[in-house]
Amino acid sequence: MLDVLRNDALGKLILRLAVGGLILLHGIAKLLDPSTLGWIENLLANHGLPSWLAYGVLIGEVLAPVMAILGWRTRLAGLLMAGNMLVAVILVHTGELFRLGDSGGWALELQGMFLFSALALVFLGSGRMAMRPD
Repeated sequence: MLDVLRNDALGKLILRLAVGGLILLHGIAKLLDPSTLGWIENLLANHGLPSWLAYGVLIGEVLAPVMAILGWRTRLAGLLMAGNMLVAVILVHTGELFRLGDSGGWALELQGMFLFSALALVFLGSGRMAMRPD
């Protein structure tokens, strides 16, 4: 019975679909509401960074999640998503880094889950159930 539950390829597929699908929804929301990119451009400019870097969020929240979902260059996709989340934490959520949320958990649970799940993809790769297994 336990051998049925030992399926690394299925586990990697579930991880890819979960992290890729959930981050992709954030990217689609940014595509549907262009004012969000303007907000990110202003945020970057306020930190002394070029505002055109805001379009990098589309790489981290649209392109990379699609790559992960398909299982194409999954390690690179995970790295792009993790980098995107790291930048988001640094630019937007630094003040919450050591705070508890309203429900008693970490204030950055969602961001942390995305960051560490994407990092897991970097180390695990796509598995056999992928467009291009690695």
